[in-house]
Amino acid sequence: MKMKILAAVAVVVLAIAGAFVFTQKPAAPDVAFNTLQGQSFRTADLRGKVVLVNFWATTCTTCIKEMPGLQATHDKFKARGFETVAVAMDYDPPAQVAAYVERSGLPFTFVLDRDGSIARSFEGVRLTPTTYIVNKRGEIVQKILGEPDFTKLHALIDQLLAESA
Repeated sequence: MKMKILAAVAVVVLAIAGAFVFTQKPAAPDVAFNTLQGQSFRTADLRGKVVLVNFWATTCTTCIKEMPGLQATHDKFKARGFETVAVAMDYDPPAQVAAYVERSGLPFTFVLDRDGSIARSFEGVRLTPTTYIVNKRGEIVQKILGEPDFTKLHALIDQLLAESA
């Protein structure tokens, strides 16, 4: 009987420990971003904001399709401390990226990943679009492959913006 009780206690302890380990959110990598306008900032500079980091390419049809949704998301939440960073993949020609951004008039921050180091730092991103949602503490809370479900994304962002830093 004692063995059964000890085994039950061990299972409960391991379950609690496992829940603690698996609910820890990974920190967003501290990388250097360089905007199309020549400005530089780091991931750490965005602490205190909820951030959407989107890896995309001008040759990716899903990426281009989701841009209006990203713009609507940015417009809806920017006044509350939300930031959108669109990272163009290293294989995307900078002139082509700049032309798309100028033509589309999108209001958020666009950066070039000239050497692929940003994508490598974010779990080796290779597929586009890939989107990360980072909370105010700089932790990755969600990774989205493909176009987001914007209703669910907005609910998550709203929840994260309500949290303290």
